[in-house]
Amino acid sequence: MAEMSFTDDSVDGENYSLRVGERLRLVRRQKRMSLQEVEAESTHEFKASVLGAYERGERAISVPRLSRLANFYEVPVGQLLPRGDGIAEDSSVTSDRQVSIDLDRLARVAGAEAAVLGRFLTMIQGQRREFNGSSLTIRREDLRTIACILDTTLDEVAGRLDELGVRLGA
Repeated sequence: MAEMSFTDDSVDGENYSLRVGERLRLVRRQKRMSLQEVEAESTHEFKASVLGAYERGERAISVPRLSRLANFYEVPVGQLLPRGDGIAEDSSVTSDRQVSIDLDRLARVAGAEAAVLGRFLTMIQGQRREFNGSSLTIRREDLRTIACILDTTLDEVAGRLDELGVRLGA
């Protein structure tokens, strides 16, 4: 009989601690605070090194500690947890369907949302060393970030990109 392990915290094929860490980092940055500032302002309740380990997904955070951190950041606890936005089989963003963005059209869209999306896509281009300039095919793992930028779910991200007029093949 195979031994069962309860150390794997994967949900939908992803490491849940990493996803929680991403949310923790996002909220901290939205508060415009460094790890050291959180440590100082929390009177050392949240050590910078430990909070950094939570954000990198190297350590799991307990529910009581998560609650205290949410209280410190003055946000609901749910704000620190990843959204339950796994991709459903009938989703508009299934694994066999790619999302490509017209970067030229995006550059002409006004507003902060489009500007943030544009900066994120420029970062992806730099990481991939893809500088064709006119379009970018989005990888599935980057869709979660785009959904956050557009304040939508994964199921709705393609439709939101269509509303902005930047998704190719829409």
